[in-house]
Amino acid sequence: MLLDVRDLTARYGAVVALKNVSFHVGEGEIVAMIGPNGAGKSTALKAVSGVLQTTDGTIENGKILFEGKSIKGLTTNELVGRGISLAPEGRRVFTTMTVLENLQMGAYKRKDKASVSQDMDMVLTLFPPLKGRTKQKACTLSTGEQQMLAIGRALMQRPKILLADEPSLGLSPNFVELIFDKFTEINKNGTTILLVEQNASEALRISHRAYVFSIGEIVLSDSGRNLRRNPDVQKTFLGA
Repeated sequence: MLLDVRDLTARYGAVVALKNVSFHVGEGEIVAMIGPNGAGKSTALKAVSGVLQTTDGTIENGKILFEGKSIKGLTTNELVGRGISLAPEGRRVFTTMTVLENLQMGAYKRKDKASVSQDMDMVLTLFPPLKGRTKQKACTLSTGEQQMLAIGRALMQRPKILLADEPSLGLSPNFVELIFDKFTEINKNGTTILLVEQNASEALRISHRAYVFSIGEIVLSDSGRNLRRNPDVQKTFLGA
């Protein structure tokens, strides 16, 4: 098991955001978390990525194991060193830096210059619109291109698991489909993915497994294919 979260309870002040939530991600999987706003899925991702403790959130109890070892309480910098990389909600690219500088920031902990150069070529091949714009500032890119940059920056860390928080947020339909197709390609190239997403249809289309969140709890889990066929999921999340 690559990632194993057990009985996780988290809160923001007096508000309980997660109640004894357990989930896991196996090596080589794409696992999606879907559910309405405020259901707790992003909080779960923030707990895994170390971001929760920087956003006035606290983990009350539970275990977070990565490769069999506890990572609860580690900083985001320490988690990057373990192989956990986050493409955050809202992209959060460095707008005053160039595309190239953003990608280089993703590799800031790496000393293997030759393989960093190889990964740079890989990212620019994966996202062709960025290839001719490496000298442009990130603020000049469209939202879809900025999302490509955010994912590319995360990949420059050469992660064992890529965490993606609401990657379709604010994107046009064409870019949404493109980004999810790229996740499939990234996964086929060997990167495990844990995805939080409002667009349940696209998330379930590419995921091996998925968890459905509601009011801080996981209420359903199954393969992506089975959840797409589930009448309750279709009615609630897929508009069927």
